[in-house]
Amino acid sequence: MSRPPARLKPPPSPKRLAAEAAGRRGERIAAWWLRLKGWQIVARRVRTKAGEVDLIARRSGLVAFVEVKLRRTSAELDMAIDQRRLARVAAAAEVLMADYAGPGDDIRVDVILIARGTPLRHIENAWIG
Repeated sequence: MSRPPARLKPPPSPKRLAAEAAGRRGERIAAWWLRLKGWQIVARRVRTKAGEVDLIARRSGLVAFVEVKLRRTSAELDMAIDQRRLARVAAAAEVLMADYAGPGDDIRVDVILIARGTPLRHIENAWIG
């Protein structure tokens, strides 16, 4: 008895590939900015069943699970992050904290918003849940 052929995923569309590249670019900018502020980037794009964390950063007893959003305009940034998205990042952080935070470390979820022509916005402790 033979099995039916495995279904192959269709290749990503050019639009999806461009969005993926833009997301990676935003994450590189955010990581650079965090390093300038004294943070150490300990992980990038960590996936769990609960969700994905773009960056995990550490600075003097504090571990930040960081969601990064890159948009073309500052007006688009206002709609880039919502409670549902933050809840997914927080759920992923909860799964990952044992791997990245030590005893006595404080943990928080941050958001970094980036748009051309505007200063980068770092929202510290964006999730209080």
